Amino acid sequence: MTALLYLDDLAAGMAFTNGPVTITADEIKAFAAQFDPQPFHLDEDAAAASFFGGLAASGWHTASLGMRLLVTGGPRLAGGYIGAGGELSWTQPVYAGDSLTLRAEIVEVKPSRSRPDRGIVTMRAETFNQRGELVQKLLARMMVPRRPVAA
Repeated sequence: MTALLYLDDLAAGMAFTNGPVTITADEIKAFAAQFDPQPFHLDEDAAAASFFGGLAASGWHTASLGMRLLVTGGPRLAGGYIGAGGELSWTQPVYAGDSLTLRAEIVEVKPSRSRPDRGIVTMRAETFNQRGELVQKLLARMMVPRRPVAA
């Protein structure tokens, strides 16, 4: 098991890759039925006649898979991945059978001036399909605690 990392352990330029994870038609439909019940996520015929031209994963499903890849393959942050805002965009659809890989890099580490026990880490995470095509971009800000001061 790798050690927990605190704000003090992180630096701009640290990078990692995790994946692939393959998405199935059944997973697309199950996620959509619960969280995004639109016809192009639930039914192959409706999807074929849609803008997507085939069964497409919800962007929120893609985001959830990206989060899983971040948590399971990224640095083990003390306190976990605590979101403090960000920007998310989907650059193209994800279809059944696509295999997704996440590549992420820390772009900034900024200690808090008002709360010396923490800071903000900004991370760029890009998700690619098996053809190397970008399907999702995330610029996330996360609150990360500072290493506790020894008593």
